[in-house]
Amino acid sequence: MADKAWTIIRGGLVLRGAECQAEFLDVLLEGDTIAALGPPGMAAPADAKPIDASDRLLHAGLINAHTHGYGSYTKGVGDRWTLELLLTAGSWLNADRTLADKALSASLNAAEMLLKGCTACYDLYAEAPVPTSEGMQAVAQAYRAAGMRATLAPMAGNQSFYETIPGLLQALPTDLRAAVERFRPQDYRGILSQVDAFLRTQGDGDRIKVALAPTIPLVCSDDYLTACRDVAADLGIGIHTHIAESKVQALVYQERYGRSVVAHLDALGMLNPDFVLAHAIWLDDTDMRIVGERGASIAHNPGCNMKLGSGIADFRAMLDHGINVGIGTDGSTSSDNQNMYEAQRLASLASKVRGPDYENWISTRDAFQAATEGSARCLGFGGRLGRIDPGYKADIVFLDLAHINWIPRNDVVNQIVHVEDGAAVQDVMVGGEFVVRRRRLVHVDLAALRIEVERAQERLLASTAERRELAGKLAQAVGAFCLCLAERPYHINRWAAYR
Repeated sequence: MADKAWTIIRGGLVLRGAECQAEFLDVLLEGDTIAALGPPGMAAPADAKPIDASDRLLHAGLINAHTHGYGSYTKGVGDRWTLELLLTAGSWLNADRTLADKALSASLNAAEMLLKGCTACYDLYAEAPVPTSEGMQAVAQAYRAAGMRATLAPMAGNQSFYETIPGLLQALPTDLRAAVERFRPQDYRGILSQVDAFLRTQGDGDRIKVALAPTIPLVCSDDYLTACRDVAADLGIGIHTHIAESKVQALVYQERYGRSVVAHLDALGMLNPDFVLAHAIWLDDTDMRIVGERGASIAHNPGCNMKLGSGIADFRAMLDHGINVGIGTDGSTSSDNQNMYEAQRLASLASKVRGPDYENWISTRDAFQAATEGSARCLGFGGRLGRIDPGYKADIVFLDLAHINWIPRNDVVNQIVHVEDGAAVQDVMVGGEFVVRRRRLVHVDLAALRIEVERAQERLLASTAERRELAGKLAQAVGAFCLCLAERPYHINRWAAYR
């Protein structure tokens, strides 16, 4: 095997390590890995390729702990949607996608993340009616081609949303009740058979990892959940699911299980260090203690949580219970963009409106740590991504210190979290290779991608018109029913204001 090529990055201001200290350093890369850091002018192999990082701030690539690539087609579609109204619209949001659409939406998702300093993501991928091996392969290839890392988890449930909220189906007008009968998912064995070949062959352990995503325990039977548990254990892969995202869900779980969803999943043997709970807003201290003791992670999505009115997750309590927390944007259907700088900022600010005791607010270092190393652990890349330090992969973002965001430069971590919005991203490197250079994507033709996506969107708007009309009618009944349900008492409150 040929020796790995050397690269030396010189003259940059480097944000390194768990201490988040910024100092002027040279960074030596051996192939795709950081080999050494040293003072400016440090010795390097004679054949090392030089990269000038003067007037650049280098930080580890941001890592998105929770997204949905298929949602990139639907950014800006919804406004006053609760989670339950979003699920109601799901019948058309991801409908009629061709194989090309599935690849294009993943390419668009990757393009936005890379341009905004994100180098890896956990994509809970969905197809209608169920994930297929062919579709998942297309999505995996789209991320590879863009140069991005991804943990890809096919997402599905085996029960109808309308049947799982007690009384909802019966509350629908007769014609709408008949219409939603068409939305019955297939048996979970069929779902798992579709993804088995993909799970066994596609993960390469470096750029693409695989996992399972029983979408929400609300729409998954216990048999399906435990089947996912067993498949994940057999293949040594993770599980990622949406947990207690809304108060409606928390109430329904209590009625269904006679205990919280966390307690129920724990009784099923689901919680372990490879398990990721997305959102986890309506968890109490007992739930968080269980999650922490089992070594599971939480993917915190502050932008989506606020947009859907789901509540404000208690990030500080999660950390206090020893939980690994990553930060995500969620999909563009529910949060509209894939900006991990914004997600960090919202995580910081959301914690500050929970109460006046500033010592309980998370710090900007907590937010940055979650968006890098915390998210890396969620994806299954713990100890390999999320730092600029020897032994870590060379996933590096180069920010332009001449940009207005950095004039003047004060505390670097504070500015990354509270000031930077992605506009100063100059270059992005994944595995020692540039995937964004001088603010332009290296492997994705954005102009051509735009044309293809806009043509696809025009076609899909026409083909899903009937489904959109039905969803609009359903929204009136679902919204009113779930609003009444959410008025019922629960022993914790995660809203900033409650009438």
